[in-house]
Amino acid sequence: MESSSGSRSELVARERSGHTAVVEGDLLYVWGGYMSVADDEVFLPNDEIWVYDLIQGVWQVFHMTGEVPPSMSGTCSCSLNGNMYIFGGCDDNGQTNQMYHVMLTGAIGHYAWTKVVHRDGSAPSPRDKLSCWVYKGRIIYFGGYGHKFVAELDRRNRSFIVDDLSEDIMWGWNNEVHIFDPTPSSWTRPETYGRAPAPRAAQACAMLGNRGYICGGRIRETRTNDIHCLDLDSWTWSEIVPVSSLPVGRSWHSLTAVSDSTLFLFGGLSVDCKPMSDGWIFDVERKTWREVEHPFKNKPRLWHTACPGKDSDVIVFGGSCDYILLVDTGHCNDALVFQMAPYPLFRICEDYIAENASEYGALQKQLPLLPPKLCASVKKRMSFYRPSKKQHTQIL
Repeated sequence: MESSSGSRSELVARERSGHTAVVEGDLLYVWGGYMSVADDEVFLPNDEIWVYDLIQGVWQVFHMTGEVPPSMSGTCSCSLNGNMYIFGGCDDNGQTNQMYHVMLTGAIGHYAWTKVVHRDGSAPSPRDKLSCWVYKGRIIYFGGYGHKFVAELDRRNRSFIVDDLSEDIMWGWNNEVHIFDPTPSSWTRPETYGRAPAPRAAQACAMLGNRGYICGGRIRETRTNDIHCLDLDSWTWSEIVPVSSLPVGRSWHSLTAVSDSTLFLFGGLSVDCKPMSDGWIFDVERKTWREVEHPFKNKPRLWHTACPGKDSDVIVFGGSCDYILLVDTGHCNDALVFQMAPYPLFRICEDYIAENASEYGALQKQLPLLPPKLCASVKKRMSFYRPSKKQHTQIL
């Protein structure tokens, strides 16, 4: 299913890459990122948040107040206790290690940023293109690209691979694990066991049970296709060696949990710098990859966002269809909804009525006979199927 921009009169979020997004309830929240204007790369406004109603297929934009973060791309976000937390990212001054949060639930259009000031521990060094998991009320961050001072680096420590050196500052990739606990507002760095993944950035991550998974990412000029998991109770790393064919190595892709034992990989920039549109299912129990057919093979995406929706849907928004390190004009603003499992009978019926009621007078006349809550739900869903949306549905 695809939600496209439709008619020109509709309000639609601006095209962008390197943005961040989370889903709360039936709403997709999108913030930040950048786009191309002529030959310039322009950050999207930092004081606005775009909200997409997944039921109605309608966008709204809201002004944000409070301690507004700088405009940036490559930040890492997650949803915790009704808040969107963002950490890291790259702005006009380079990478940052600041954290902010905004309450989403109950905000009713009044979204105010708060800068997080930690009381204990030390924040990770500045970085972008990192990933995170949420577990037991805490946020666990992994990897990314950023800078450290030479004095901070232990040459015996292999958690940082140097990319560039300028006087007393080094840029590079890391494989560090950091924990942020919002209740005491503290940073800690756990001791991990097992063989950690190589340092990397622009990897994809997902969560299943008590395990955080990472897949691929960039290390120097290499883009990998390995997959690792971290047990968030024992803090033990393990690499999963698939017993099947593998997706090609890539970065700037997405990985989303779609069941208790499966992850969905989509898109990215391949090891040979090709924008990808393939989709793969990884079964963590069987250790197998399986490529899946989907209706968006003509829509390559990289540096997009992918969020889990209801009924195992995966909502992909934005990203680029170009090799952005060479040609940076292909930023997108459509929302692609991947149906990863058969829908429940109730949703099938609701969607059928909503899609066809306007064309069949007899069906529309019977809508008031439905229970009030169901009638209101169907009428709301009808907005999603209005003619200008040009919907297409396909079960994978």
